[in-house]
Amino acid sequence: MHEYSLILSLIERVEQEIRSHHASAARRITISVGELSGVEADLLSYAFEIAREDTLLRTTELQVNSVAARWQCAGCARDVDSQKGLVCDNCGNPAHLVGGGEIIFESVELELPSD
Repeated sequence: MHEYSLILSLIERVEQEIRSHHASAARRITISVGELSGVEADLLSYAFEIAREDTLLRTTELQVNSVAARWQCAGCARDVDSQKGLVCDNCGNPAHLVGGGEIIFESVELELPSD
């Protein structure tokens, strides 16, 4: 399950941010997961619940945004409906994936101590 190793890397990165900003915790982490990224959003969330227990993120919320796959013509840059095939109706060129294959660490909301 590579979702677990992704989560371990995410936790390590966020813990670095917590320490470098002298924060007391992270309130929320937001990530985007493309439908063709090879990562299951549910498994990612489950792995986070397990892995965060003995970390600085034990109370952190994980928000996972799903990104739909989007294809575009390599020749004329028109959007291509993958349900009809991956060839442009306009010019016949093959389509390429322009969205939905990514995993992006969007943001982290840190809790800073009040002075």
